[in-house]
Amino acid sequence: MTQSSALPKKDAECLSMTGYAQARVEKNGWAVRVSVKSVNHRFFDLKLRLPEGFDLYELRLRQVLREKIHRGHVEVNLSVEPGTATPVQVNRELAQTYMKVAEEFRQQSRAAADVDVVAILRLPGVIAGLSAAVPEAEEEQERLGQALDACLLEALLKLDDMRRAEGRHLVADLRGRLAHIGAQAEKVRELAATLRPAFARRLDARLKELLGGASLDPARLAQEAALLAERSDISEELDRLRSHLQQFAKLLDGAGEMGKKLDFLLQEMHREANTLLSKTPGVESEALAITGLALEIKAEIEKLREQVQNIE
Repeated sequence: MTQSSALPKKDAECLSMTGYAQARVEKNGWAVRVSVKSVNHRFFDLKLRLPEGFDLYELRLRQVLREKIHRGHVEVNLSVEPGTATPVQVNRELAQTYMKVAEEFRQQSRAAADVDVVAILRLPGVIAGLSAAVPEAEEEQERLGQALDACLLEALLKLDDMRRAEGRHLVADLRGRLAHIGAQAEKVRELAATLRPAFARRLDARLKELLGGASLDPARLAQEAALLAERSDISEELDRLRSHLQQFAKLLDGAGEMGKKLDFLLQEMHREANTLLSKTPGVESEALAITGLALEIKAEIEKLREQVQNIE
């Protein structure tokens, strides 16, 4: 049995892990139907359902799926029937037996309805040629395998179309949130530059309260204010946050698996937001404003993480 044909390369776009598609193909005398459903998952988790007796095709189909999908919980259902050109044979003796029994029951129950011939034809064993079985000849097995490949590939192409469309919506939302975080971070940077005078005012008021209004050495006050400002300096955190935002946007411009990389960046961004909060204590208006902005940044990062969970 030959391996599956090479799959088309992905476009340089983000793919969502959420999607659904189905396809039906008639090829080489077989009618194949495939449905594929995918949802988000940390790894590639595949559940493949094949008709009874078709296990010899499982490895082949799994390989096709692994080449096309890299992350997500994927459920694939596959059914096989002989094609429309396959002759249908009716077991007339069995059908007549069914009809005789049905007619006797109708008379006994005094039912008004006549026997439904179509319903009789649907009973087990009446029509032959509709149930699929794997052929014994290796050449015919390969022909059936090609039909399975064709149908699965068609369903996966449709799935990719849906995942790509969903991915475009995700990227648009992510870019909007990135821009908002960047704007809020720049506001924090501007406010942080005004904190040293604010620290000096707070120290002055606190020391006067403790010393009962006694005069203070301006040089010493400036030195203490500088030390407090240095301990509360958040310029490095803001620089790293800006770098993470740039890397995030660059990943969105690329192709391939990006979900795990984006999630890692968001963990780093979350850490910087927490540090902004911890290093800007106090009740000065500037510090309170920075705290509010940092909380808003943190909330946006959480929303980004929720969206990134759906990206392959």
